Amino acid sequence: MEYIKGKFKSTIFENTSSGYTVGLFRVSEVSDNLKSMIAVPSTISFTGYFAGLNSDDNYLFNGEYIKHERFGYQFKVESYSKVEPTGEDQVIDFLTSSFVKGCGKKTAEKIVKALGENALELIKKDKNNLIKAGVSLKTATTIYDSLMDYYGQDELIMYLKGLGFSVKEITKLISRYGKRIKDILTNDLYSLIDIVDFKKLDEVFFNLFDETNDMRVLGCFIETLKRLSFENGDTYSTKDEIYEYMMNVFKIDLYDRFDFYEKILKNNYLIKVKDDRYYLYEIYHDEKNIADNLYRRVNFDATPIKNIDNKIELIERDYSIEYNKEQKRAIKEALQNQITIITGGPGTGKTTIINGIIRLYQEVENVPMHKMKDRVQLLAPTGRASKRMSETTCFPSSTIHRYLKWNHDTGDFAVNEYNKTKHDLIIIDELSMIDTNLFSSLLDGINDYARLILVGDSNQLPSVGAGNILKDLIDSDMIPHIDLKNIYRQSANSFIPTLASEIKNVFIESDLSLKRDDYNFIKCDRTQIKQMIYEIIQMAKNKGLNEKDMQVLIPMYKGENGIDNINQLLQDIFNPSSDSKKEITIGTTVFREKDKIINLVNNVDNNIFNGDIGYITKINPKKNDEIMEVDFYGNKVTFKREELSANIIKHAYAMSIHKSQGSEFNHVIMPVSREYSRMLYNKLLYTGVSRAKKSLLLIGDESAFISGVNNSYSEVRKTSLKELLLEHIK
Repeated sequence: MEYIKGKFKSTIFENTSSGYTVGLFRVSEVSDNLKSMIAVPSTISFTGYFAGLNSDDNYLFNGEYIKHERFGYQFKVESYSKVEPTGEDQVIDFLTSSFVKGCGKKTAEKIVKALGENALELIKKDKNNLIKAGVSLKTATTIYDSLMDYYGQDELIMYLKGLGFSVKEITKLISRYGKRIKDILTNDLYSLIDIVDFKKLDEVFFNLFDETNDMRVLGCFIETLKRLSFENGDTYSTKDEIYEYMMNVFKIDLYDRFDFYEKILKNNYLIKVKDDRYYLYEIYHDEKNIADNLYRRVNFDATPIKNIDNKIELIERDYSIEYNKEQKRAIKEALQNQITIITGGPGTGKTTIINGIIRLYQEVENVPMHKMKDRVQLLAPTGRASKRMSETTCFPSSTIHRYLKWNHDTGDFAVNEYNKTKHDLIIIDELSMIDTNLFSSLLDGINDYARLILVGDSNQLPSVGAGNILKDLIDSDMIPHIDLKNIYRQSANSFIPTLASEIKNVFIESDLSLKRDDYNFIKCDRTQIKQMIYEIIQMAKNKGLNEKDMQVLIPMYKGENGIDNINQLLQDIFNPSSDSKKEITIGTTVFREKDKIINLVNNVDNNIFNGDIGYITKINPKKNDEIMEVDFYGNKVTFKREELSANIIKHAYAMSIHKSQGSEFNHVIMPVSREYSRMLYNKLLYTGVSRAKKSLLLIGDESAFISGVNNSYSEVRKTSLKELLLEHIK
């Protein structure tokens, strides 16, 4: 690592929340390897994360000198420290600078003459050394206090570095808490979880303390509830689960102290305990908020629509379709009730019904087409689901996060209970994917009098986050619910909807080995799956299909036949290395221009969301600020190196079945093997199969597929929404 020494001159750009700074630096010394590149003295630009820089201060910057494509050469700072003044003249200059109050040049010369060039260290060590140098008590106090303030932040930075915090983390900690951070570290360390992840905080704990104390027990208790909720999708845990997890993972034996810690956490509104169920307080609040909000809506009187059957007949003529009884009922219920649930599997006409609802609303309310978007809102949990909804309805749609104006930095929604939206009719698709927190936030932000239409497939996978919203609402039997059963989307020899239905009913009566127009099952050993995928993709490619036409869906990331391994194989087929394409290695993954990738985080500012698929259009290996450009449905987004290092994107030639939810693909290839173990279960297989529009190709072990169909373990989630709803009618 190279270094430069000199003075910080000025700031060109600064992000106050992260501490990222671009500035100018007057160089007075450089490491040997930079002598041919940086003149001394000279002024250069630098970038990095800083917890405050003082103008005209002397610093040592460690890092590398790189060339930015747009801004030229810059010194990228990895770490830094202030350089102590050396020699009597520099010490005098410092004592008379703006950093030190109450010290003129004569006083400074007197101090240095008495204490020598180590004067600053001697003053910091003992204020009385100033008095010994002939300075009055009042002036000595002013000088001493100035020095301690000046060096205080540096010492705090070094202290935090010594505990293991990164420069970026230190910047955020000092920006938010200042000098109070030391007290927080020793008294409430785990409250810093919104800035620093738990693993790092737990490492810092053992740099501060020799053994577990009450503070760590309380922090691990909360972390246990978070992990159990995330791993299982539960909204609450039991006492035995908490006790066992704390013992096995954190080596903490609560024994007869469980009630003691429970009381502290309850009194501080960090947990809620009810009927021997242990909730994180915010999750209980979200479930309770959903129940209360929906109960209010359910109790609105239905609004009959005059001549509704005649109006539906007009729509049928306009669209040249004929609704069946359940579809007509769904349209009627949706527009006459305050809240309605519509469910159905692939091919049952959910999109057809949504179109009918929108058209009938326009007819009944007599709304001009150009005003419809002010009155009606379509929502979905992911970018791809929103895009598909918009394409199939020819009506604008939005992700829920974007609709609620989510702030990535704070995690808050600008649209909330104090700032509600004004739409009259809101249709929410893919409800099974929405977790408790997001649904609670959505209900907070929606106008109290808006009609809600909740659309989904109750047989798909539940949300990644805690909760089982769609199932709980249906099971409560409080909300009008229409379940579409008739399948329309199939030809005489179409099998995909039939197979999805048989999986849903946990009974495969069809012959899986029989090839159909849209289906085939190629049996092979687990050791042959990778080669089989290779051969199938090559044949499909020779027929003119590409990675946009086909999607490989796999239950797991790791293993010989896991997503990561298969993606490497498919990248070489679809997008092999060439001199015409730039590439970059992040960790162990090679990304190159034209790669198909999937985004794994929500970024409202760039209008991209978890699960969105894009294509790499540009790579700049030598850059850091804009190292990669990705095209998401025509929306071009740039990524920094540090963002990519956080694994926010992956290749998407093969992807997880979980991530495929809310999407449809023309041709789906899905390997099935016992090596995927417990990941083969009913709802996962149903979700994978129902993603296919034109063809489905299963590869592997038929018995593993049947076993997965019969495995319904994912249905068991511990939630309280149903009970909380029913409490209102007791």
